[in-house]
Amino acid sequence: MIAVSPHAEGATLAVRAQPGAKKSAVLGEQAGALKVAVTAPPQDGRANAALVDVLAEWLGVRQSRVEVLAGATSRNKVFLVRGVSAADLAGRLQTRVGPPPEGS
Repeated sequence: MIAVSPHAEGATLAVRAQPGAKKSAVLGEQAGALKVAVTAPPQDGRANAALVDVLAEWLGVRQSRVEVLAGATSRNKVFLVRGVSAADLAGRLQTRVGPPPEGS
């Protein structure tokens, strides 16, 4: 199950980044995080900026509402999505990724 938590400004989302991929896409759930591939290399914050772009479009929010909260130099990151409740974000994830497998 993808980790989503409430935050004073919205909700946080665990993300597993895959920089330098052949194409940018949301790949599903991996180890409790949303796996997101981006074509940008992990240099000078380019992959983080690309992750913001992909997440904002995929979640249907403006780019200005999505930012890296933790893990800027790691593959495992936490993003803040402003103006969205944790329940709403979890619902969007379930709609787009699907429910967790039974027994999880």
